[in-house]
Amino acid sequence: MRLTSKSFKDGTTIPGEFAFAVPDAKHHVALSRNRNPDLAWTDVPEGTESFVLIVHDPDVPSKGDDVNQEGKEVPADLPRVDFHHWILLDIPADMREIPAGSQSDGITAHGKRGPAAPSGMRHGINNYTQWFANDPSMEGDYFGYDGPCPPWNDAIVHHYVFTLYALDVERLDIDGELTADNVRAALRDHVLAEAKLTGTYSLNPKLAAKAV
Repeated sequence: MRLTSKSFKDGTTIPGEFAFAVPDAKHHVALSRNRNPDLAWTDVPEGTESFVLIVHDPDVPSKGDDVNQEGKEVPADLPRVDFHHWILLDIPADMREIPAGSQSDGITAHGKRGPAAPSGMRHGINNYTQWFANDPSMEGDYFGYDGPCPPWNDAIVHHYVFTLYALDVERLDIDGELTADNVRAALRDHVLAEAKLTGTYSLNPKLAAKAV
C-alpha cells in the first residue's frame, strides 16, 4: 500500500495552512488555518474492509519546563514522546482520498465535535485535549484533526507521521475512549497492510527554513 499527498511530499515541510500555528515575528506564533492535508492511497490489499488513519509527532518534549519560554531553548537531547494530531476510524473500503480541508478547516476553541465524521467515519480524540486541559478558554475534547504546533524554541525539527492501516473489519470495536492507545490496541489483530507518509515542521525561526 502507498500513501501520498498533494499537500506535501514525503520528507518535506508541511505548508503552514495545514498547521495549528505559523511563525510570527512579534509574538513567536500566530494561529493558522488548521486545514487537514490531502491524502491519497493506492495498492490496497484484497480483503480490506476499512481503513484507520493515525497521525502523530514523535518529537514532543517529555518535559515542559523550557517549552515556549523566553531566553530558553528546548535541548535537542531531551527525551521525546508521542503527540497524536489525528485519528480517523472506519474509513470506507472504497475510499481512496481525503481531500484537503474536508475534515478540518480552522481552529475550534474547546475542540471540534465528535466522534461522528462524514461518510460514517469516526474521529478519535487528539492530544490537544491534554495540552489545553488547564486553559479555560480552550479546554475540551479535541476530536479530529488539529495540525502542528511545536514549541517555538525547540532545538529540533518535528516530524509528523501519517500512518494508514488497511483492516479486515468494516468497523473497529474500541474498548474505552477513542484515544490513540485504545485504537492501536483494537486494530492490532486486524491489519492487512500499512503505509506511512512523513512531513516536517518547525516554529523556530532558526529551523523553519530547514525543516527537512
